[in-house]
Amino acid sequence: MRAWVDLEGAANVRDVGGLPVEGGGVTASGVLIRSDNLQGLSAADIVRLVDELGVGVVVDLRTAYEIDREGPGPLVADGRVEIRHRDLYFDQPERGKVVFGADDELPFVNYYLRYLDHRPDSVLAALNDIAEGPGAVLVHCAAGKDRTGMIVALALSAVGVERDAIVADYVATAERITPIMARLRASETYRADLEPYTDASRAPRADVMESVLAALDEHHGGAAGWLAEQGFDPAPLRARLLG
Repeated sequence: MRAWVDLEGAANVRDVGGLPVEGGGVTASGVLIRSDNLQGLSAADIVRLVDELGVGVVVDLRTAYEIDREGPGPLVADGRVEIRHRDLYFDQPERGKVVFGADDELPFVNYYLRYLDHRPDSVLAALNDIAEGPGAVLVHCAAGKDRTGMIVALALSAVGVERDAIVADYVATAERITPIMARLRASETYRADLEPYTDASRAPRADVMESVLAALDEHHGGAAGWLAEQGFDPAPLRARLLG
C-alpha cells in the first residue's frame, strides 16, 4: 500500500519506504519523502511534516526563477528545517522557466537525461542531502513528478530497488494529477505554461521512466554506473535508505 501523506497544502506527498530491494529487503520508511510544491502548507501540515514525520532537510529542486516568483514558503517562516536549493535546469532562454514538455514521451525523456548532462553537481548534491539527513529528507519541485521523479529514481536505483518498483513509484503521481494541476494553475508562476495541457497529458507514464533507465543502461551500465562515473559513493545512501 502506497504511503501517502495527506496534507492540506500539498497534493503529491508520499514516503518512499517499503519498496522491494533486489536480493531481499525493502527501503526504510521515515527517511525519504517526495512532494510537490510546499508553498501552500498549513500550520497543521508543518506539524505533520516536522513534528510527526521528523523532516529536517528539504531539497528544493525548483529554479531561482520559481523561488523568486513564489516567495518564501511556510517552512522558511517556521525556521526549523534546513532548505537546500538544487536547481536541475540547464542554460536556456529565460533560464529557470519550467518546461512542461509535449504530449509524447520523448521530450520528457530528453529533459530527464539532460538534468544529468547539464547539472550533475545538483544531482549529486541532492543525493548526498538524502544520504546525510539529518532527520527525514523531503525532496520536491513544482509537481513532484519530473525533477523529483528523476532524483528519487536515481536514489532508489543506487541502493538496488527493483526496477518495476522504481517505475511504479514514478507513475504513482498519476493518482494525484488532478489536484496537483489545480494547485499549479492557481499560481501565476505556472498558469500560463500549463494552459495548453490537459491534466491527463501531464500524468507520468511508465514508458518515460523505463526509457530513461534503458538509456542509462545502454550508455553507462545503469544509473549506478552513471553515479560511479561521477565519483558518487552509494554506501551512505544505502545505509540511510535500507536502514
